[in-house]
Amino acid sequence: MGNINNVTEFILLGLSQKKTIKTFCFLLFLLCYIAIWMGNLLIIIFITYSQLIDQPMYFFLKYLALTDLCYTATVTPKLLTDLLEETNTISYASCMAQLFAMHFCAGIGIFILTVMAYDRYAAICKPLHYTVIMSRRKCYILIFACCTGAFLHSFVQCLLTINLPFCGPNEIDHYFCDAYPLLKLACTDTYIFGILVVANSGMMGLVNFLVLMLSYFLILYTVRVYPAKSRNKALSTCSSHITVVVLFFAPILYIYIRPAITFPEDKVFALFYTIIGPMFNPLIYTLRNTEMKTAMRKVGARIHFWLEGK
Repeated sequence: MGNINNVTEFILLGLSQKKTIKTFCFLLFLLCYIAIWMGNLLIIIFITYSQLIDQPMYFFLKYLALTDLCYTATVTPKLLTDLLEETNTISYASCMAQLFAMHFCAGIGIFILTVMAYDRYAAICKPLHYTVIMSRRKCYILIFACCTGAFLHSFVQCLLTINLPFCGPNEIDHYFCDAYPLLKLACTDTYIFGILVVANSGMMGLVNFLVLMLSYFLILYTVRVYPAKSRNKALSTCSSHITVVVLFFAPILYIYIRPAITFPEDKVFALFYTIIGPMFNPLIYTLRNTEMKTAMRKVGARIHFWLEGK
């Protein structure tokens, strides 16, 4: 198939065309974006400058927070500027770059969540072998594997889209460039492309979700015989992870596991994994976590002592 493009830029229709709604959304998402940066930066700082960095769970949580910052940076700044403009355009090259960067960062986040579930499984179900299973060297290898897997996923997703011919119209019914809205604009039969996108994005999300659920099922099965105090501690930690997983995976599976068609409500569901999830992750992992709150107090005290010394 020839890659014949008459389109040099796309028009993003965004969330709404009404000025009052766009103004409200701008203020709301600006506050959300500030909260995302503050919350995730604080998690990175508190973990880095405390003893929590020595624990694999918090080692991965630090990288998850960093991934959330990078992920939202691929979508939210463009969304905010578009909410202030009458017409929202994005060049073909920028659209493909956004598609690649978004899927790359999202893929890393998905794989890290899966690795965190495996870490909890190893800690609770294999406690005697935990230090060997999750050594620091293996933690770095797992992070590298997450990045490699995400790159391959994103590369395939972008390669499929770049090979589509676009000859008009050029209006994307979304607030960022994604595969399904772009498939709708391609001037060719996209049935095979749609199946490949589902196989790439949908199956990746589904397989990771099933692995996550299997890990937590094995954890719940194991802790059923634990003393009440140990069982509650394990369940408290896992409940935070499960909340994040559901918040992130549910809308992703809804959009990508079905045939390659788009619905108006897709934009609303996309907000959950592009803005709402990364904003609530720091709260979920800190408010229900005694170790994180203790680390925050200790680091805060050290900063206060350092400032007083100045």
